[in-house]
Amino acid sequence: MRRKPVVRAGLSALLVLGALSGAGGAFSTAAAASGADAPAAKPAAASAPSATLVRALGRDLGLTADQARERLGQEAAAMRLEPKAKRAAGTSYGGSWFDTGSGKLVVGVTSAERAASVRATGATTRIVEHSADALDAAKARLDAKARKQAAPAGVSSWSTDPRAGAVVVRVRKGSEGDAAVRAFLREAKRSASVPVTVEKAPAQAPTTFAAGTVGGDPYYTGNVRCSIGFSVQGGFVTAGHCGQAGGSVSGWDGSYIGNFQGSSFPGNDYAYVSVGSGWWTVPVVLGWGTVPDQLVRGSAEAPIGASICRSGSTTHWHCGTVLAKNETVNYSQGAVYQMTKTSVCAEGGDSGGSFISGDQAQGVTSGGWGNCSSGGETWYQPVNEILSVYGLRLHTA
Repeated sequence: MRRKPVVRAGLSALLVLGALSGAGGAFSTAAAASGADAPAAKPAAASAPSATLVRALGRDLGLTADQARERLGQEAAAMRLEPKAKRAAGTSYGGSWFDTGSGKLVVGVTSAERAASVRATGATTRIVEHSADALDAAKARLDAKARKQAAPAGVSSWSTDPRAGAVVVRVRKGSEGDAAVRAFLREAKRSASVPVTVEKAPAQAPTTFAAGTVGGDPYYTGNVRCSIGFSVQGGFVTAGHCGQAGGSVSGWDGSYIGNFQGSSFPGNDYAYVSVGSGWWTVPVVLGWGTVPDQLVRGSAEAPIGASICRSGSTTHWHCGTVLAKNETVNYSQGAVYQMTKTSVCAEGGDSGGSFISGDQAQGVTSGGWGNCSSGGETWYQPVNEILSVYGLRLHTA
């Protein structure tokens, strides 16, 4: 059963008809109406987290206020450091992740000679057997197979895991003995040049989080309700399964916003919607009263292990951690590639909504399993890929 939103103040996820203040400052209606282009997205010095954001992170991750503030600062530093550490590792780069115990970015390297260069950037290193390129190539062979012939329904997803130095295939509980699943695993192990491990996934199949029209929430196309992701120059980005190119989009109040200018699903799960007819874009993610509305200052990518929060029109604001990257999700409509998996919950209608880490945009909600009462996991389509595909510029504060 979908929960009716408590907050309704004339807002549609990122399109706002009033002055907004976020964790790092304020964005006025005059600035929004001017239509001035925002600078290209880039990492910026993180603003001090608000007390309510700290409480929300503490609630969902079991942290004290001091622990939440410390972790947010450590993760912001890790996001700024990762591109430099990756360059230092060169071809020996084996992936990276955030270690919650040390509060440091850990970079896998296949060469001890390169490890010193990486440590000089401030990152911690771990010697690994396989490079990130080798892991990605092994997963790409599974993706190619899935494009030719759909993976069995008992296979939930597969991804690279730099910490384990393997490709991980997740099989739904109760499907371990299925002949098609066993054949898929045999072929995966036979064709891979890196280890392939198997993990149990919940019996529930991953699904997208679109919802039928129930009234009062951010945007609609046909009889589908979804959530807006991030403002970009001329519009916003969201999930591709929410609408087809050319489809008309209406806001929370039923008024016309614009049209889908591009959409891709399955294979990908992203879309770009134009904005007009009195609507405008602002660099804001709604906090829904749980936290202040968050200003977006860039799109530096959060590492595996980092905390992350999601805003959506059904379940509002929830937080968790990044669990995996470059994961292929086996939806009933077809596989979707290069997704990021998180421990954040979501429900129907949250599709397309914002994933944000600190003040850095991460991606748009695609799907998952479970709900925000009993828990679950979600996947998002990374925002930087969407910006690149459509040649868009993120609207930043």
